[in-house]
Amino acid sequence: MVSRTLFSSNKTAWETPQWLFDLLNAQYHFTLDVCATPANAKCSEFFALPKDDGLQRRWHGSVWVNPPYGRGIGLWTDRARQQIRYKRVDRVVMLLPVRTDTKWWNRSVNPGAKELRFIDGRLKFVGAKGSAPFPSVIVVYDRRDWPHLNVGASISARGRS
Repeated sequence: MVSRTLFSSNKTAWETPQWLFDLLNAQYHFTLDVCATPANAKCSEFFALPKDDGLQRRWHGSVWVNPPYGRGIGLWTDRARQQIRYKRVDRVVMLLPVRTDTKWWNRSVNPGAKELRFIDGRLKFVGAKGSAPFPSVIVVYDRRDWPHLNVGASISARGRS
């Protein structure tokens, strides 16, 4: 029997595994982390939650987003799509739970993401006791090719911690 606490939203902020960020940063050269804390920021420039509201601040360059995984996640995907649509940033790369049955996914991820890179296996977030109880995906938005048709790929999380 699966514990209900695995699917609760008691904790919404999960730190990106460093190996995954390093892999993506080598390709995308991030300049801004919009959903960070001073302790887990992945870029030298970041917006510290909750003090700095990354939804309200100006985004620029190549943006990394690992948003809080709560009910407000759609606000982050909407903002990413908007930033690309109006060419305010070069690209936005997001680490998200796979939720193809949600309104936010079908409103902001399906119609607009250049690439979906599904992670093979379950991620183990920094500080978590075990792997995530949900599948994860890297969503890439890029202003050079707006609008996009999704092209899927995968990243293996097996053997990583």
